[in-house]
Amino acid sequence: MPAGVIDGMVDKPGTYDLADVLKDQPIEERIYRFRCVEAWSAIIPWNGFELAGLLNRVGVQPGAKFVAFETLVRPEEMPGQTSNFIEWPYREGLRLDEAMHPLTIMATGLYGETLPNQNGAPIRLVVPWKYGFKSIKSIVRISLTDVMPPTTWNMLQPNEYGFYANVNPTVDHPRWSQASERRIGGGLFAGRQDTLMFNGYEAEVASLYAGMDLVANY
Repeated sequence: MPAGVIDGMVDKPGTYDLADVLKDQPIEERIYRFRCVEAWSAIIPWNGFELAGLLNRVGVQPGAKFVAFETLVRPEEMPGQTSNFIEWPYREGLRLDEAMHPLTIMATGLYGETLPNQNGAPIRLVVPWKYGFKSIKSIVRISLTDVMPPTTWNMLQPNEYGFYANVNPTVDHPRWSQASERRIGGGLFAGRQDTLMFNGYEAEVASLYAGMDLVANY
């Protein structure tokens, strides 16, 4: 997050370099399931810190309900950004309680190494109970807001990619089932395995959605 911005409904808005963001944040290894919306999965050992620690440091103001994220835009280094298929920057968002949950981290590395460019250097979001597209890469802006922010895939295909994007084996993608997944690294003959509700983190996060219609809020 070199020269990244934290703004909106915070007490300490401003421009922060990566050292500022990492200051006093304990870096931990978190081994998480990672589930892609395209029905493959992996086990990833991330290194990072809880997003809640950063949000608490900048001071979340009363009335804030959502956290919005934007990626770095540098098409001279990222040729894919020359495409007009996506309206850059890539955008994502979380409800504030999701962002503050202790499972939600800002990752700075994986497999014990500094985060590679292709995996979202220098810092990315990881939300393990949601489909992988929610874990936005190369973040340069974090904004606190009282309205649900627009998110890239929801803007492009709202009937396929909802804002919440919780892993849910009972709610299929319009073009394929989400009931099972192919585990990367499972071996040639491993076959598919059943997908778990909330990607296996149901005990930790189901309470966030008590009373919600998870079909309508997909």
